[in-house]
Amino acid sequence: MRSSVSVFFAVLRAEAEAVVGAAGNVSPDTICRAVELLAQCRCKVVVSGVGKSGIIGRKIAATLSSTGTAAVFLHAGDATHGDLGILQPGDVGLLLSQSGETDELVALLPQFHVRHIPLIGIVGDLESTLGRSVEVALSCAVGREACPFNLAPTASTTVALALGDALAMATMSARGFTEDDFARNHPSGRLGKRLTVRVRDLMHGGSRNPIVEPTAPWSEVIGALCRRCLGAVNVVNPGGGLGGLVTDGDVRRTVQRIHPTELVDLTAAQMMTPNPTTVGPDLLAYEALRMMEDRPSQISVLPVVEPENGTCLGLLRLHDILQRGLV
Repeated sequence: MRSSVSVFFAVLRAEAEAVVGAAGNVSPDTICRAVELLAQCRCKVVVSGVGKSGIIGRKIAATLSSTGTAAVFLHAGDATHGDLGILQPGDVGLLLSQSGETDELVALLPQFHVRHIPLIGIVGDLESTLGRSVEVALSCAVGREACPFNLAPTASTTVALALGDALAMATMSARGFTEDDFARNHPSGRLGKRLTVRVRDLMHGGSRNPIVEPTAPWSEVIGALCRRCLGAVNVVNPGGGLGGLVTDGDVRRTVQRIHPTELVDLTAAQMMTPNPTTVGPDLLAYEALRMMEDRPSQISVLPVVEPENGTCLGLLRLHDILQRGLV
C-alpha cells in the first residue's frame, strides 16, 4: 500500500510540473493569435480529437460554450462519414493530438482547408504534420507521462486540458463575458440560480401575502399565522405601507410578558416588531439569504416592500430560498 501512496503523489507532482512547464512553452504572440481567432469566430468552434485527446476535446468544447464561445465536438472518426456537414463558413477548428500525426485528424486537414476554416492545434510535436498545418499551434509536449510506465496519457492530457481551459478563459475575457452572461448559460446550476433568482420569484405576494392591520386583535393575528403557516404576518397600515412584522416568536414573547387580563385589548401593533429588516422585490434572493444569515441574530422571514413608496408586497422565507437550491 505504501508504494501505491507514493505513486499517487508522484503522479500529482508530475502533472503539476507538466502544467507549469507548458506555461513556458507558449509565447505571448501565439496566445494572442489563438485568442483572436476564437474571440472573432463568427459561427462556432469545432473541436476534434481521437481517444483520450477526444475526451479532453469534449470538455474543452463544453467549457467554451458555457463561457460565451459557441463550440461543438466533432468525432474525427465519424467526420468523413457525413459529420463534416457540421462545418460552416465562419467556424474555427481546434484540433488535439499528442503525436500530431493522428491519422483521422490528418485526414481532416484538407476538409478544413478547402472550407477556409482557420485551425488551432494543441499538439505535442510542433514539427508534426498537424503542428505544421494549423494557423496557430500550442505545445502540449511533456518530457514524460505521469504513468510509471510512461505509456498511459496522463501528464500530456492534463496539459492539453489546461491549455484548453486557459484559451477558454482568455477568450471569455476578450469577449467581455460577465457573471450575468455565465448565469444565463447555467440556469439550473447553483451559481446560475444565485445570479438570476430574485426575491419576487420566491416571495409570498398578492393574495398569499399574510397581512393584518395594526389595530387587528390578537386572535386575528393568530388566525393569519395559522392560515398561511409562514411563520410571520405583515402588519400593514391603511395606506398599504409596512408598519411592522409579527412572527411566531413575537407571539410567544408577548404572551410571556403580559398579564392574561391584557389579552382582551391586545392588538397587532402591540405584538409586532416595528421597523423590521426588509428587502425589495428585485434584490437577488441569494443576497436576501445573506441578509438573514450574516448577522448576530439570524432571522428566517423578511417583509418585501417597494423601495420607492414602502408598499408592502409580500413575505420571503428562508425556507423558500433553501427549497429553490440556492445553497
